[in-house]
Amino acid sequence: MKHFRLRLLLKLFLTGILLFCGLLMVLPFVWAISTSFKSPSEVFDFPIRWIPETFIFDHHVRVWTANGGFLPFYLNSVKVAFISTVGAVLMSALAAYGFSRIEFKGRDASFLLYLSMMMVPPQILFVPKFLMFDWAGIYNTHLALILPGLFSIFGVFMMRQFFLKIPMEISESAMMDGAGHFRIFARLILPLSKPVLATFSIIDFSWHWNDYENALVFLIDKDLYTIPLGLQNFIQENSIDYNGMMAAASAAIIPMLIVFFAGQKYIIQGVAGTAVKG
Repeated sequence: MKHFRLRLLLKLFLTGILLFCGLLMVLPFVWAISTSFKSPSEVFDFPIRWIPETFIFDHHVRVWTANGGFLPFYLNSVKVAFISTVGAVLMSALAAYGFSRIEFKGRDASFLLYLSMMMVPPQILFVPKFLMFDWAGIYNTHLALILPGLFSIFGVFMMRQFFLKIPMEISESAMMDGAGHFRIFARLILPLSKPVLATFSIIDFSWHWNDYENALVFLIDKDLYTIPLGLQNFIQENSIDYNGMMAAASAAIIPMLIVFFAGQKYIIQGVAGTAVKG
């Protein structure tokens, strides 16, 4: 009985800590949404006024109507994030299948070499990528963001770990029935891998949706800007339009919430499944 009470108290203590940490993470989003409805004079009130004295909707209207509106940046982000995510999921799944289900000489060594590339900071690749994209004629186009986004080392690692969990007997029995690798991949492996596919899709979509550095380096024309660059329009020469910026940021959260809620039931299964075998 004593041990049961200790476990219960420990569980309550840990739950309290996690709840506190969760609230700390949510508060900036609450402040952003609240600020989008405040008057400029209320933005930096202290103590913080979480509920505006008067809800002002003009900031949200102005975001979509003033100076061409925020819609082009929104559509550019949807285009880049969607195409990059779909391509990354497909390419990562194909590579993971090869590293986990096909026996070939040097497979494990090749995978370790490929995995070691995760230790290379992406910032040092900006200059080589700039020169390569300029030579290929895709600099200052969305292809400069989409093409590199089709390849994900993390995605290959994550899916390979999940594919290793699937019994080899399934593939072997399908081969005995005359199925080839592509048929096994499409008809057997992918349907059994919905958790890891959904989990990686959410992670990869959020990465491309919030990518600022690559868009800053490889895009020049304002018409091509994605949301992270579009938010710079609210920074004036001598001031910052915090209300407009927070209204735009609040709208930018919506696609992420849709993607998350669409695949949330698979997240725990996907993360747990990648940690079963090495």
